[in-house]
Amino acid sequence: MELNIPTIDFPLHSFSKIRVSTLPKFPSNLIFLQRHRSWNAFSTLRQSATAAVGAATLEQPGGKMVVELVGAFNELTERMKVVSSSSSSILFKCLKLSIPLLQALPLCPDGRSPLSKALSVALILADLQMDAEVISAGILREVLEAGAVTIYEVRDRIGTGTAHLLHESLRVKQIPSKVEVLDDDSTAALRKFCLTYYDVRAVILDLAIRLDMMKHLDYLPRYQQQMLSLEVMKIHVPLAHAVGTNFLSLELEDLSFRCLFPYSYLYVDTWLRSHETGSKPLIDVYREHLLQSLKADHLLAEMVDDISVKGRYKSRYSTMKKLLKDGRKPEEINDILGLRVILKPRSGVNTSKLGEKACYRTREIIQSLWKEMPHRTKDYIAKPKANGYKSLHMAVDVSEGGRTKPLMEIQIRTTEMDMMASGGTASHSLYKGGVTDPEEAKQLKAIMMAAAELAALRLKDLPSTNPKGTEINQRDRAFCLLDKNGDGRISIEELMEVMEELGAQGEDAREMMQLLDSNSDGSLSSDEFDLFQKQVEIMRNLEDRDDQYRTMLNEKLHMAESNGQIQVYRKEIDDRLAVS
Repeated sequence: MELNIPTIDFPLHSFSKIRVSTLPKFPSNLIFLQRHRSWNAFSTLRQSATAAVGAATLEQPGGKMVVELVGAFNELTERMKVVSSSSSSILFKCLKLSIPLLQALPLCPDGRSPLSKALSVALILADLQMDAEVISAGILREVLEAGAVTIYEVRDRIGTGTAHLLHESLRVKQIPSKVEVLDDDSTAALRKFCLTYYDVRAVILDLAIRLDMMKHLDYLPRYQQQMLSLEVMKIHVPLAHAVGTNFLSLELEDLSFRCLFPYSYLYVDTWLRSHETGSKPLIDVYREHLLQSLKADHLLAEMVDDISVKGRYKSRYSTMKKLLKDGRKPEEINDILGLRVILKPRSGVNTSKLGEKACYRTREIIQSLWKEMPHRTKDYIAKPKANGYKSLHMAVDVSEGGRTKPLMEIQIRTTEMDMMASGGTASHSLYKGGVTDPEEAKQLKAIMMAAAELAALRLKDLPSTNPKGTEINQRDRAFCLLDKNGDGRISIEELMEVMEELGAQGEDAREMMQLLDSNSDGSLSSDEFDLFQKQVEIMRNLEDRDDQYRTMLNEKLHMAESNGQIQVYRKEIDDRLAVS
């Protein structure tokens, strides 16, 4: 099998060595997989990549920590859609404080490094578009709980907002211990208490930590895994629904379901996978096809400025609930596949009417692509729900070539309708979170929105210090934070200062400067630093691929070991390695 090892056209200076972890410990009856050519190819890829960058790396702790600092900062800010100068500063200060402390801590019980665990939580929060204070608190929770830093030190070095969130998140962590029996009444009371008395951002932070924990439960005895999964299912899944984090709630739900009922999970998972064709998920195929068709329509183009199509699979847990609730057969479930079309109408005098017209035009285009199921069509634009919800709902049959597929549910709405549905009075997230009283739901929603607005106001950009007033692009953020005097260059003194903050020696800074300073003028230009950032990015991508393959293999083996399905997955593993 041919391996595609990355080639680069610039010298690989200043890399810390790629982490080559030990092979996973397979059960004895699965040892053949270590000799399987897929695993051999995986090992070859890692060894080749290590050799490619290992010859000219920085061995000093300071150099390695700068690589981690720049790499982590760039990855987090790239995932955050809105990053103000004050947010960048908070995140950068947090990473400078936490990286050396995390690297000094022993391995976590699940075998990960504390730094890897902290950054995993931070990336979940960044994907949720949480602000820099929440993400910083997510990184520092591991340091705080290890006793390597105090709340007061966080307040003095990072800020009061981050310290407050850390304190709140520790309080939220103790919530499950307040009840002895996880019945519906007790858990509903806990959720209401959380939403009323705690900063909603601290609740989301705790949920992100729970999600990270659920992804790494294998090291625990089986009974402890099940106890934690039950707690998450009863308390945290509805809480995630209530705060409107659909991504968190679905993942927590499915992970708990897999742990509590592995055979049922495998049954549903195998059935859902049976509808896949090729290497691309089915929902992505339909999403791209619909988006291209909508953008190609001239009538729709005259009515809207932007079109987005989002896709989702029904979660494994929700699918099983539907199967059990009505005794349905799998093929009778109509919303396994789901698309949501969001239209941004052109601004003008009658934007609302134009948006509604665009929704109906979108429905006509969809009717030309797939067979509509009339009994599943609902027009909430002509007749909105009592809570103000507006949208067009329809179901289409996407079966083709004699192969039956589940019906696909499609929602069509404008940006204004979508905002109303997800964050306004029409939101049903609190209802799904167990809050059934409309007035109570409205009051809790107001509390949650106020907390978010206060954070946004506090983290608003300060007046620009850039003399030209030009916007800083993504890759220049780290450079600007290191260039403290704003002269457009990183001096040896500025580099030494950040390395000393990371706990490194001055000699590390001098050697790093020598390696990166290609024109030998004693400082780093933005171009020289950009070259270094590209090197960091390639290195982190290789490490991510290393972890990705191992995680993939472990997940497959974990699910298949007791079900005789090892052979089913061998070709899939081969294919993924071949195309990577």
